[in-house]
Amino acid sequence: MLLSLFGVLALSVTLGIAFTDTSPFFMFSTSELLTENPKIAPASIVQNTVATQLWRCPSDTYIVVTQPGVYAEDYSDQYAAPHLRRKISGEDGRIRSTMSVMDVLGEVDTEMIERVVKKQCGAALLRVDASTGSFTIADDPKPRIIHVDFPTLPSASKERASKLKENDVFLSSILDLLPTSKYTVIYTTTPSSTHQSSAIVEPEMYEMDSSFSSSQSHMGIKRDFSSVHNKRADDSGNVTLPDAPLFEKYQYFTPGIFMGILIMLPLFLILYVGVSAVGSLQVSYAAFEREMGPQTAKKGQ
Repeated sequence: MLLSLFGVLALSVTLGIAFTDTSPFFMFSTSELLTENPKIAPASIVQNTVATQLWRCPSDTYIVVTQPGVYAEDYSDQYAAPHLRRKISGEDGRIRSTMSVMDVLGEVDTEMIERVVKKQCGAALLRVDASTGSFTIADDPKPRIIHVDFPTLPSASKERASKLKENDVFLSSILDLLPTSKYTVIYTTTPSSTHQSSAIVEPEMYEMDSSFSSSQSHMGIKRDFSSVHNKRADDSGNVTLPDAPLFEKYQYFTPGIFMGILIMLPLFLILYVGVSAVGSLQVSYAAFEREMGPQTAKKGQ
């Protein structure tokens, strides 16, 4: 019975550790988008949902944010990212649609989302390095993608909250300087373990397109454009990943099935402990025998 109890405790700890490899995802837009807010979802489902919604070019500016080294707990403090919280919570009247997934399994492919917008909307890509603290925004009506790379948060809790707030202010300043009121923000994150494993990969840097730089007001920032890749998509708006692994192309487990399995495992162990406890009860056979002592004989007389 003690072994069974230890098994239940071990499973509970395992389930808690399993969600340390997840990170949140946020999206908000001034346009009407058909979005959902599941508690947990695979990264492939999230990115395909976003790409399908952006297929019809609902905005003029698309801001793709990457924030490595964070967890959902980092955003639980209301002072950590107040501007982002205001957008997602609906306090900003300009925001007409939001999407938030607190636990994303895997890493959202932002390059695939950017390829969809670049091909369908003819948008130019501008990369912004938040570590420089400055940026430049073109003052023209052309569709654009602004890719913002935030640095990894430090390990200390106080420093993490302070750095996350700085990044939130930086993103808010970009939104304030946009020349258009129609924008969509795709805010992606990765946990610390994922970022460390992919930190050795250096991003490819490209020089800015001359036709796009002619109408910009410079504020001192280095920018680059990523190359245009091909993607596969049918006329119905469904996006597929041509070179992705099998489990990235197709969805075998929905979030509901996954959460149901996680809930059933501890319930079965609890049932096993209960049945084992009832089965271990032992009663002596002497308890059912009639007492034949002297006192019993006197009572019979």
